[in-house]
Amino acid sequence: MGKKLIVAEKPSVGRDIGRVLGVSSKGDGFIFNERYIISWAIGHLLTLLEPEDYDPALKRWTVESLPIIPKEIRTKPVKKTAAQLRTLVRLMKDNEVSNIICATDSGREGELIFRYIYAHAKCRKPVERLWISSMTDEAIQTGFANLRPMADYDNLYNSARCRSYSDWLVGINASRAYSITTGANLSVGRVQTPTLAMIVDKQAEIDSFVPQDYWEVHAEFLAKNGQYTALWHDNVGAANSRPHSRLNSHEKAKEIAEKVKGKIGKIESIENEQKRTPPPLLHDLADLQREANQRFGFSASKTLSVAQDLYEKRKVITYPRTDSRHLSPDMPLAPVIGGLARNVLYSQYAAYVQSLGKLPITKRIVDASKVSDHHAIIPTGKTANNLTADEAKIFDLVARRFLAVFYPPYVQDITEVLTVVYGENFLSKGVVVVELGWKNLYSENEKNENLPKLAQGEEVKAAKVEVKAKKTQPPKPYTEATLLSAMENAGRTVEDEEIAAHMKQNGLGTAATRAAIIERLLAVGYILRKGKALIPTEKGKVLISILPPEITSAETTGRWEKGLHSINDGRMEPARFMGSIEKFVRYLVDNAKNSGIAAFPKEERTYAKKGNKKAASLGLGKCPLMSCGGGILENSKGYYCGNWKSGCKFTIWKNEMRRYNYELTPQDVAKILSGTRIEIAITLPDTHEKATAQLVLDVESATMLRIVNLVRLKS
Repeated sequence: MGKKLIVAEKPSVGRDIGRVLGVSSKGDGFIFNERYIISWAIGHLLTLLEPEDYDPALKRWTVESLPIIPKEIRTKPVKKTAAQLRTLVRLMKDNEVSNIICATDSGREGELIFRYIYAHAKCRKPVERLWISSMTDEAIQTGFANLRPMADYDNLYNSARCRSYSDWLVGINASRAYSITTGANLSVGRVQTPTLAMIVDKQAEIDSFVPQDYWEVHAEFLAKNGQYTALWHDNVGAANSRPHSRLNSHEKAKEIAEKVKGKIGKIESIENEQKRTPPPLLHDLADLQREANQRFGFSASKTLSVAQDLYEKRKVITYPRTDSRHLSPDMPLAPVIGGLARNVLYSQYAAYVQSLGKLPITKRIVDASKVSDHHAIIPTGKTANNLTADEAKIFDLVARRFLAVFYPPYVQDITEVLTVVYGENFLSKGVVVVELGWKNLYSENEKNENLPKLAQGEEVKAAKVEVKAKKTQPPKPYTEATLLSAMENAGRTVEDEEIAAHMKQNGLGTAATRAAIIERLLAVGYILRKGKALIPTEKGKVLISILPPEITSAETTGRWEKGLHSINDGRMEPARFMGSIEKFVRYLVDNAKNSGIAAFPKEERTYAKKGNKKAASLGLGKCPLMSCGGGILENSKGYYCGNWKSGCKFTIWKNEMRRYNYELTPQDVAKILSGTRIEIAITLPDTHEKATAQLVLDVESATMLRIVNLVRLKS
């Protein structure tokens, strides 16, 4: 019997699997022993062909060439990782290999990465699938003991392939069509554009908001057992009408205040209610990103990156790229609780859960019908040692939420008192915390709003009455937390967790892709961060103004996402979905051809000295790609080739070196383009060590830059 080839998504994962299986002998791009060969991708090793790969004439952007709809969408190697792709292809074809195990990430993108490689190699050897949600040794061992047929994931692959193809078709055709007809450098996408539209629409609401004056009447009543405050309300007790406290007339407010001031009123009613708030559901990725943004100001991208490290490198949480907030019935929870009990930060809370004897499992925690590809994010039970500050924050959110779901509800006694003075209604509310329940795990101060002991029918005196002037407040701009919620629910803000769960299949993008969409909008200059707020730029606003509602509608795109879920569930044929996408692409191209020229804001173009026409035409230097020879220009986000309309893809983003704590300048780019190595001082992102290095041009790299001659500085 031959060896089994295991294909992981990353080298680090391959080495972890090798450690568990006892595979350690090193080859070139793989490790091996007498039973297994373990190799890996480095993310995506193959990418979809560019239009000019199908036809060189398509390198030039023309209206006549649109729409571009290849009969068969194909892939090509990513240049910078081509060597590793060749290694995998050789191993797949090796006569010594009889079987293959797909061990890429257990999700849509992981499936796509492997299937593209397998098809590229024209491999026909039998494949089994490793499907795990945790990278602990125990989870890996269990996964290999329960390998599943690759055919079980054909629908997942079809869904991933349709997502990839549809994004390519819409992005290529719409971006070219609207760029050509407007003369601006535009990026249009199936998911990014409706996301931008939501941000633009929200800003339009804010910009058009006109504050309105209103007034409230506040009273302080003296009762037998003390004093209490109340707020005037209209429509109290009226059928089909909610009471409200706003008065649009200052004169009316003063009239009410004068009418009741110093007068004797009566407590008309006292209503008591006990409010029980259950623990929040377990985290999925979107909820984790929201909480990290609200508590720490983390971007969605940062939270995903940290969570991925906690899963992949630290092995202290389960798979983070999940949209499930429930667990499956077969999950062993006692070891996880035991692991947290050994951590001094959570020992007292875990001890309480252990003291319960039988865990209070409800459908809010365990529900197989609500678990998709992966269950909710929870700790693995492995000891969390030597975490970075950011890792500790994200782990803390996951650990506390996991323990909180086993705690009792947060209980409040709420008392509502209606006081009537000369026919005017005043409402008071008292809140007393009866039991902290799951809020014991959190440090928020839960304040009581006490009322004195009151009796129905008791007479009270309006000792103090005042009119307070107020103004209506504009809508708040999106933060990443609120935008993630809106994307998840196709533009509709839904706070109720149960209702939101039913809407997920109509969302924009997936749990794993939403962070990248936000970062893409920032990178292309359509939105800006202002504190926690996401604000559209003028360019973003103009783009949305010229696009048809079919591409800007969150609900339309949400229905496509639902279609992708239907493919994954086996309820829709891929050809039907792609047929709708191709029809939509033709519509967009026709719309662009008939649209007028929009007044896009002028972008910064060059860094040339005034009056130097030659320098202005070349910008910062000549484009180094092939025989392009275009001038490299500058805008607010990066340095790009002036021949972009003809298809040149050369771009260096201005934020490319920020993770090394270094800001690229136009002078840097000009020197690099001339072939000069520039000396830079940097901070290494993983270790935070200070270092010196040289920065050089590397057109084979996705970033067009390469760091060489790195020297770590001694502290």
